[in-house]
Amino acid sequence: MVTRKLQQKINNGDFIITCELTPPKGTDLTALFAKADMLKHQITAFNLTESHAARMAMDPTAAAHLLLDRGIEPIVQMTSRDKNRIAIQACILGAAALGIPNLVFMGGDPPKAGDHPDAKPVFDLFASQLLDAVSTLQSGTDYTGNTLNGTPKFCVGAVVNPGSPNLETEIDNMHRKIDSGASFLQTQAVYDARHFQSFLQKIGDVKIPILAGVIPIKSVIMAQYMNEKVPGITVPDALISKIADQGDDRKRITETSIQMSAELVSDLRQIAGGLHIMAIGWEDRIPQILESGGISA
Repeated sequence: MVTRKLQQKINNGDFIITCELTPPKGTDLTALFAKADMLKHQITAFNLTESHAARMAMDPTAAAHLLLDRGIEPIVQMTSRDKNRIAIQACILGAAALGIPNLVFMGGDPPKAGDHPDAKPVFDLFASQLLDAVSTLQSGTDYTGNTLNGTPKFCVGAVVNPGSPNLETEIDNMHRKIDSGASFLQTQAVYDARHFQSFLQKIGDVKIPILAGVIPIKSVIMAQYMNEKVPGITVPDALISKIADQGDDRKRITETSIQMSAELVSDLRQIAGGLHIMAIGWEDRIPQILESGGISA
């Protein structure tokens, strides 16, 4: 049975928590199922990434369908990196046939960044055009106006980066995504709640929930990498110093990271429409982060 908890929470104005899971490079879904089963009572719906960081992995629609079989609600990520508009529409219709209730659209990381650097990038449609395409399909025709035999129905989302160096352009693109049918937005990682609140003030009266991205800091090296290599992410020096002060003690580093994440969650839950947690291997820490941040199951 297809659940639509995400759409229901959006309709009710409830606080939403999504979590990112990465399908395997292979066919063994044991670890992914274990993470989803562990978190299903705290997470509204799970993002299934599409070859995250341009590293080839199982198709997220297949993994999402298998989560549905376990009574767990998925969100399928679809990028324009690998598919043209014909293939994207075909995938959307296939997801609908498999009962997938939620999609989120984005451009995707370039192939040069991944494990198949010689792959040809496609990027046939921008993110707002991907949303236009699914909106057109839901109206009963394909992207060029041909009538469909049966129409899909989805809760559709998109992404936004509050830390973008070109914030005005980012906000314009965000409004285009909303105008094109996005029902929710997930953000890049946020590390400063005051900065996020400033972003919310700049974008004006937005009627859809914005889910603030949360990525726990596992090490000084990780924080420095994100600051140097990931556009739009800024890990404040004060947070990096707190991790650095723990030296090489992995237990203390982990405890400090969880505490910092929990404090951020506590601040963000007062101002955001929800959270989008990208734990990157620390999924087992999510319950503690949420509970310490004042969010109960």
